[in-house]
Amino acid sequence: MINAETQRRRDAEKVENLLSEQVIDAAIEVHKVLGGPGLLESLYADALYHELKLRDIPVQSQVQIPVIYKNHRLRDPMRLDLLVGHKVIIEIKAKEQELDVHKAQVLTYLRLTGLRLGLVLNFGQGRLLDGLTRVANGL
Repeated sequence: MINAETQRRRDAEKVENLLSEQVIDAAIEVHKVLGGPGLLESLYADALYHELKLRDIPVQSQVQIPVIYKNHRLRDPMRLDLLVGHKVIIEIKAKEQELDVHKAQVLTYLRLTGLRLGLVLNFGQGRLLDGLTRVANGL
């Protein structure tokens, strides 16, 4: 028999997975319509934000995340490119290759927010799926 906490976690994972599938589908559309790599990250982020809105998927742009050091709030917050459904963090890149630091950046965002799932979407690849990295925070 499944306890309530286990069921709650499974339900949350289903929502996160559905949102990530919707984001990936929207990102592929953006990549295709904009002609693949060659633009600035900010343009891909704006286009993906617009595409998610067109699909009635809840999304926020440039969400500020405070950073606390020894009970002191640091002056400059971190900024998430996109936050989808209050559950999935999206980091947009437009690089020829993905670096480990991009994944580490999303993992830091996940830890600071207490969220569990993030995606790095690198629009600098010829095929978007080659620039997709799923990042999970085990909490």
